[in-house]
Amino acid sequence: MIAHLSGTLLAKQATSVILDVGGVGYEVTIPLSTFYEMEEPGAHVSLRIYTYVREDTLQLYGFKTARERELFLRLISVSGVGPKLAIAMLSSLTAEEIIAAIRTSNLARLTSVPGIGRRTAERLVVELRDKLAALATSEPAVAGPSAPSEDALREDTLSALLNLGYPKAAAEKAIAQAMRDGASANVQEILRRSLRLLAKA
Repeated sequence: MIAHLSGTLLAKQATSVILDVGGVGYEVTIPLSTFYEMEEPGAHVSLRIYTYVREDTLQLYGFKTARERELFLRLISVSGVGPKLAIAMLSSLTAEEIIAAIRTSNLARLTSVPGIGRRTAERLVVELRDKLAALATSEPAVAGPSAPSEDALREDTLSALLNLGYPKAAAEKAIAQAMRDGASANVQEILRRSLRLLAKA
């Protein structure tokens, strides 16, 4: 099982990166929380890894911090929550928001994530409410790099939201609104704004 990778970042998208480790390129699925802190291609990067193995699947999930990875593992321990849904949670909400929503039984916040219905939200609360105290400490956010152009910004943001399960029409509307709301041509900030808008929809 691969638990850690350290190497040169070859490419990055909002939901995945390719990491060169000793001449071998590993494609790693990441949540937006990790993407927000990701360096530029060419930089040396270290990721905590969860290796997902099934009969016909071997997929790597990567995280910038041990806390993120631990929260991911807690989430997928709940019946009905697989790796894809856990990544969607870590992309739609911050770790602090997930932990607070579960510990305070905030089902409305949990069900704002695409793919999480009321029953799944209830299971998350029942099974994890008393197990997340150790993860409740906050960590500072790190600003990410700027997008190269407005078109690339819109395209990257839309791709990320579609991968998270949001409908295309709703995602495009949220992106347009997010881009009107401020002049910051930064994909991380537009993603955050878009996700906040979608959560209110």
